[in-house]
Amino acid sequence: MTGFGADLMARLDAFAGFTEEPGLLTRLFLTTQHRAAADWLMELMGKAGMNARLDPAGTVVGRYEGTVPGAPALLIGSHIDTVRNAGKYDGNLGVLAAVAAVAELDRRGERLPFAIEVLGFGDEEGVRFPVTLTGSRAVAGRFDRAALETRDRDGVRMADALRAFGGDPEAIAAAARKPGDALAFLEVHIEQGPVLEAEGLPVGIVTAINGATRFAVRLRGMAGHAGTVPMALRRDALAAAAEMTLAAERVAAASDAGLVATVGRIEAKPGAVNVIPGEAAFTLDVRAPEDAVRRDACATILGAFEEIAARRGVELAVETTHDAAAAPCSPGIRRQIEAAVTRAGVRPLSLPSGAGHDAMAFAGVLPMGMLFVRCAGGISHNPAESITVEDADRSVQILLDIIRHFEHETPTP
Repeated sequence: MTGFGADLMARLDAFAGFTEEPGLLTRLFLTTQHRAAADWLMELMGKAGMNARLDPAGTVVGRYEGTVPGAPALLIGSHIDTVRNAGKYDGNLGVLAAVAAVAELDRRGERLPFAIEVLGFGDEEGVRFPVTLTGSRAVAGRFDRAALETRDRDGVRMADALRAFGGDPEAIAAAARKPGDALAFLEVHIEQGPVLEAEGLPVGIVTAINGATRFAVRLRGMAGHAGTVPMALRRDALAAAAEMTLAAERVAAASDAGLVATVGRIEAKPGAVNVIPGEAAFTLDVRAPEDAVRRDACATILGAFEEIAARRGVELAVETTHDAAAAPCSPGIRRQIEAAVTRAGVRPLSLPSGAGHDAMAFAGVLPMGMLFVRCAGGISHNPAESITVEDADRSVQILLDIIRHFEHETPTP
């Protein structure tokens, strides 16, 4: 087997050169840097034996025909947009690893009973416009045309930016795969978490992409003098928020079902060193791979918030700001990924994804699955994001094995 790691890492380094900020990696959806990266990717796909094009939603599509031209395709991909000041591997690894796998098939003159389409999506991150998964939703047939009217911080409409990029807002529906045109969707992605590193494993099999619910919580107590109001008579909004934060942590920590809960932002008013906070606000993010677990946890946590607020004499207001269902990976695809991992001599480990991915757009539309790749310290969305040459090589070898052994077991997930 040809070694893939060094070449893949070199290409990831080169790909990081398409950036809006010299010395940093920032490549937002539908920018000139995104278009330059797309052109480079299409050229690379051509060299790998694929016919490459840009679809109406701005996704780069490279098709490698099977033994019979026009056969249904196995879709493999990830995203090529980034957050601001990003790492090199989030999204980009999955696209370039797929290109490397197809290039090896082409080098060997190997054709399969199905086609392969490598997809380089835009807008997984949702940084430029207030929407996400634009490219993958378009391919999955789930694109909401209302997104075209959203604007970036400079007032540019998505529809206008897409047209300038070379896409076609009026033809986005044509990007959707018709029934029978696609077999499944696979995504290779860095874990963005510390589990694989802690387990000493290069890869893992994703069970589901966690569902997530987010809340904005506001508390109103009574501001007062820090020196003159006795502790027993206080209605301290910030102290109540602190107790609620610990209550959310306690509920999540007691679960063995992959539940996590995070208070990511908290603020207090009036914000003076000698004034008891009369108002506080914080965010709560609750995630789990099973929707029932997440819903039950949210109910338990909010019940605890109500008890704390009543006991401390503060008013509580809770707004749900986001609610997304979990996206379970298809059992048949998981089995095939696990078999390939086992054949590679790696102990198979199954784990959920706490972050969202393009693959979630296909849940319920196509059988889908994900292969996670170890990243140093679990760090992501950060220039310190890092993988090893050996793990990059292993990811391509396992992906290639999955492709060669792929069986389309059922037309439904």
